[in-house]
Amino acid sequence: MSPLLENYIRLTARVDALCADIAAALGEQITCSAGCSSCCTAITIFPVEAAAMRKALKKLPQQQVEKIRRQVAQHADGERCPLLRDDRCLLYEARPIICRTHGLPIIYTADGTRHSDCCPRNMSDADAVSGSRVVDLDTLNTLLVAVNAIYLTRSETPETALRTTISAALAP
Repeated sequence: MSPLLENYIRLTARVDALCADIAAALGEQITCSAGCSSCCTAITIFPVEAAAMRKALKKLPQQQVEKIRRQVAQHADGERCPLLRDDRCLLYEARPIICRTHGLPIIYTADGTRHSDCCPRNMSDADAVSGSRVVDLDTLNTLLVAVNAIYLTRSETPETALRTTISAALAP
C-alpha cells in the first residue's frame, strides 16, 4: 500500500463495506447493478482521489491506458462521466468516493436543513429508511476532506490544490 494513499485506501474500503451492507439490508429495493449508469455525471474530485486514479491507471497494460485516456479526452467536456463507456466505468475499482455511494439512500445538510435522497430507480416501495441504512454524506465528506488534507501535507501537491475534473486528473 502506498504510504501517501493508505488513509484514502482505508476510507474507500470502509465506504465499500458500508455500501455493501446497506445494499444487502435493502435487498431488492436497490435496483442498481452493473451497467446502470444513470448517476454517472461529470464530477470534480479531490487531489487524493486523482492520485489514486492515476496510480490505478499505471497498473494497467499500456494499451488499456491509451484506450482510457482517449475516451476521457473525447468526453472531457460532456455532462456524463468521461470514464463511462457502454454504461460501465473504465476505472471502476478506482472510482471516486461519491461514485461508490451512488444510488443508495443518502442524508445531507443544505442551507442548515437535513435532507434525504435516493436514486429514483431505487426504494420505490419504501416510505422511510432506517438511519443505519443510509449514507451520511456530511460525515463522509468530512472524512474525505481530512484524508485529502493529510495527503496534501505528505505529498508534493500544493496545499492550495483544488478539486479537479477526472479528465484533467488522467491527462497524460
